[in-house]
Amino acid sequence: MTAAVSRRKAWLMAARPQTLPAGAAPVLVGTGLAIGAGVFEPVSALFALVGALLLQIGTNLANDYYDAVRGADTAEREGFTRVTAGGLIEPESVKRAMYATFGLSILVGTYLVYLGGVPILVIGLASVVAGITYTGGPLPYGYRGLGDVFVFIFFGLIAVAGTYYVQAVATLAVDPFPLWIPEGTVPIAAIVAGVPAAGLSTAILIVNNIRDRESDLASNKRTLAVLLGYRASRAEWSVMVALAYVIPVVFWLDGYSALVLLPLLTLPLALGLGSIVWTRTDGDALNPALERTGQLLFVHSALFAVGLSVPVWV
Repeated sequence: MTAAVSRRKAWLMAARPQTLPAGAAPVLVGTGLAIGAGVFEPVSALFALVGALLLQIGTNLANDYYDAVRGADTAEREGFTRVTAGGLIEPESVKRAMYATFGLSILVGTYLVYLGGVPILVIGLASVVAGITYTGGPLPYGYRGLGDVFVFIFFGLIAVAGTYYVQAVATLAVDPFPLWIPEGTVPIAAIVAGVPAAGLSTAILIVNNIRDRESDLASNKRTLAVLLGYRASRAEWSVMVALAYVIPVVFWLDGYSALVLLPLLTLPLALGLGSIVWTRTDGDALNPALERTGQLLFVHSALFAVGLSVPVWV
C-alpha cells in the first residue's frame, strides 16, 4: 500500500497540513486581542502566523523522524501513517527537511526579532529547540511525560502573548530590538487569553497519547498518558477543555462585550468529543476525535478572537 503513495503526497503526509489550523489558532486569538486594544499591526500579525505554521510543520517533521529512529512508531501504533517509519521517505531526507523548515522559521522570525528584540529572540530559539527535543536529542522530554507542559506553554500562552506583543511593539513607538519587554506591551489579558488555546492544544495531544498508550508503553515512550493511565488522562483532557469555556466567561465578567462568549457555541462539539474520549481507546474512534479536537480549537479560537476584538459594546 505504501508503494502507491506518491512522493508529493508523502511529503504532505509528513508535514501534516491537518495540524496547521491548530498552529494558526493562537495567532488569531492574539490578533483579536490586539484589534480590541487598538494595537493591531497586519504585517507583524502575518509574520507571526507564518512563523507559527513553520514551527508547527518543523515539529511534525521532527516527531516523524525521531519517533521512527527511536523505534516508537511500530506496527501496533493506531495513528496516522508516519512517513519515516512507513518507509515512504528516507530518514535523512525527513531530517534535512526538518532543519530546513526550522531554519526558514528563524529567517521569518528575524523581522519579529527586529521589532520585539531579545524577548522574541529567546522565545523563537526556545520554540525551535523545544520542537526538536520533544522527541529528539539525548533526553527527549516528550518521552518523560512533559509534552503536555510544552504544548500548554508554547502553543497556547506564549503563542497568544507573543502575537499580541509583536503587534504592540510595532504600534506603540517602541525602539527596535528592545532588551526587555517594554511596559504595556504584554498586559495580563494577553496571558489569560492564551489559556483556552493552551488547554485545547493540550487536549489534542492527550487524545493522541490516549490512543497510543499501549504502543508507547511497549516502546518505552513515557508520555503523561502512560504515566497517569486512562482515567487520569481523561480527567486531564476534561480540565483542559473546561478551561476553554471558563476563560471567555472571565473576560465577560471583567467588562468585555457578550460577544466574548461566542466560543460557548462550540460546547456541544466538546461534549460530544468527551463522550468518545472517556469511552474509547482505539484508533477508529480516536483518530477522528483527534481531528475534531483540532477543529474545535480553531473554531473556538476564531470565535474568541471576534469577541476579543470588540472589548466593549459600542
